[in-house]
Amino acid sequence: MSAPASASFRDYLELTKPRLSLLSVLTTVVGYLAARPAWDGAKFTLLLAGTSLAAGGVAALNQWLEHDTDARMARTAGRPIPTGKVAPGSAFVMGWLMCTAAFFLLFLKVERLAAVFTLLTAVSYLACYTPAKRWSAWSTEIGAIAGAFPPLIGWSAAEGGVSALGWILFGVLYFWQIPHFMAVAWTHRRDYSAVDFPMLPVRDESGRKVALWSLLNTVGLIAVSVLPPFLGLATWAYGVAAAVLGAWFLWRAACFTQPATRDPAARKLFLTSIAYLPLVLGALVADRLFYR
Repeated sequence: MSAPASASFRDYLELTKPRLSLLSVLTTVVGYLAARPAWDGAKFTLLLAGTSLAAGGVAALNQWLEHDTDARMARTAGRPIPTGKVAPGSAFVMGWLMCTAAFFLLFLKVERLAAVFTLLTAVSYLACYTPAKRWSAWSTEIGAIAGAFPPLIGWSAAEGGVSALGWILFGVLYFWQIPHFMAVAWTHRRDYSAVDFPMLPVRDESGRKVALWSLLNTVGLIAVSVLPPFLGLATWAYGVAAAVLGAWFLWRAACFTQPATRDPAARKLFLTSIAYLPLVLGALVADRLFYR
């Protein structure tokens, strides 16, 4: 099926969810740099190209799979497929071409294990997380696994395997996503309820369980994020930075547990999560590159 005549480059770009895709690419870069490989500009450039193609392709296929529910939610009704700017068939072809190109580029030119982790990311996101949103209360946790793979792509591209710090990065990304997306889902719970997504913020009308689950995963995030100095993988300067940033995040998660101010607290928790991730990952990369 060909796209409508009104489709523009911007519409196709929107199919790739640029901001979400950028997060995947940047966390891949974090994994690569934290591994401290001998610098190889060509390999790094190909890694960026491959992960950008994969992230954009997965996003396009996700929108193809979910265009029916996207059309029924206020926050997604303006996406290219629901508005008719891009035909579903065009999104499908574009997504598969991008994912296929990404896999072969990484497999042949970067590192085979990085290609495997890229494939795992795509499969877990499209075949597990996306359908789980329609039937499982654990869809956020399933999606968090998919979202935690990018640092492993970068780390394996750097050293051909994954050592302890690579898996710590995986843990940081996993635990970070739970309070981040719980805050988002609570804010947009009426949208998700309208399409019968059985996620926790829809089922838990009071928000008490949502907030408690966010708080517990924030504690998990802090515990994992401060591990590197204890294992001799980073200096205590990073450890202090991670602890301070974690305390800030924990405070916002604790505020989310207060019923009277839960809605504004969800927004503040979301904004804090956006700031926290680049700060803690940037501190770790800087520590690894300049102080180790």
